[in-house]
Amino acid sequence: MNMDIKKQPYSSADFDAMNEEEMLALEARHCSHGDTVHYVKQPKIFERCEGSYMYDAHGRTYLDLQMWYSAVNFGYANPRLNDAVKRQLDRLPQVASQYLHREKIELATRISQANEDRFGMPGRVHFNVGGSQAVEDSLKLVRNASNGKSLMFAFEGGYHGRTLGASAITSSYRYRRRYGHFSERAQFVPFPYCFRCPYGKKREDCGLYCVEQFARLFDTEYYGVWDAKAGESEYAAFYVEAIQGTGGYVVPPPGYFERLKEVLEARKILLVDDEIQMGFYRAGKLWAIENFNVKPDIIVFGKAMTNGLNPLSGLWAREELINPEQFPPGSTHSTFNANPLGTAVSLETMKLMEEIDYEALTREKGAYLLTGLRDLKRRHRVIGDVDGMGMALRVEICGDDGFTPNKALVDLMVDEALEANLEARGRKYGLILDIGGYYKNVITLAPSLDISYEEMDLALELLDQLLIRVTRR
Repeated sequence: MNMDIKKQPYSSADFDAMNEEEMLALEARHCSHGDTVHYVKQPKIFERCEGSYMYDAHGRTYLDLQMWYSAVNFGYANPRLNDAVKRQLDRLPQVASQYLHREKIELATRISQANEDRFGMPGRVHFNVGGSQAVEDSLKLVRNASNGKSLMFAFEGGYHGRTLGASAITSSYRYRRRYGHFSERAQFVPFPYCFRCPYGKKREDCGLYCVEQFARLFDTEYYGVWDAKAGESEYAAFYVEAIQGTGGYVVPPPGYFERLKEVLEARKILLVDDEIQMGFYRAGKLWAIENFNVKPDIIVFGKAMTNGLNPLSGLWAREELINPEQFPPGSTHSTFNANPLGTAVSLETMKLMEEIDYEALTREKGAYLLTGLRDLKRRHRVIGDVDGMGMALRVEICGDDGFTPNKALVDLMVDEALEANLEARGRKYGLILDIGGYYKNVITLAPSLDISYEEMDLALELLDQLLIRVTRR
């Protein structure tokens, strides 16, 4: 097709006849560039997916090691979960959110009961359609419970979304720069990032110095967050990721969250746990926060609950915060907040997780893959740090000194991996990687929880080849 001819409108037959170059030309003209597609050198068009793999229009195979930012924990085109959507589509595909349907009630019950078993507290579930929207709902819940307090603590490196409210508690200024604020920006507190400790301490003997520095804010009213006479903080909640996601899959040291929770409880500050990326066994437990022996007041979740098949998110909060007297009908609303397609597949996801021991599975597979990554670190001096928990793993790429962030090399790795010309086992592969970290120099690995050991070996082989290729240029 000659793209110089401005034929309008294009027909379906026209699109069927287009090659990739022509399709990308139309994308460049008609699609917003305001999302993450244009972070890579050449946007990629994919045609189909299955298991741990994506396939482009040329039939090239890509092993996906980030699974849609951890939204597809249970593999692409998972037959069981796909069938749940098909069944619901034939029975009750849509219903207005002011009415009830069984799937919403059963899903909320299962999540509430799972949390009561884990944390010993009754609570309720509130649904929405995306992670940022669930965070917005949680901000309303927190403000309501704290008589309208708008100030929050959050972590440096933390990510909670890009809506106006969520971006106020997300540490990246670039997400706020053009838009200003409808709410107060959070006070950002250093995360216990031991490889790059902001205080210059060492993990083995720091005595959790970072959390003690946070506790110091409440020593006197003149540090600006605490009124000792009233026994009241100016801040309503602390928004945390138990393991930082976009920040680079940073795992805190043992004891950190237990001590932080002590400080918060003493000051009547709520702990809001953002599990949007790490929930549903990504970090080896239903919720990543379970690894750290604390009880959150609110949990926000999304992504993998539908395995990427339909937008759905939600929050769980303890009863005192969300009971109908405290949070009455109409407190917040979304047209599609508990849509039956989303709740149906989420319900099947919950059943799947109850039947399969994903805690043991992710622990064993994560340990196997982490051992392989540590072997890569021994052989490639540009790898400064390797760490992880469950199937949330990180590879921090540095300069030859093993510490200076090397973003340029990571960008090259991502682009080269998408060329799909890495050779292994008699065929060519591409790799789908995601970049995170404070300096955008971390490869964050979130493979399917159902990835096979053979596929993990393939991933290590391809990563090894990729590192050799980019460091010899």
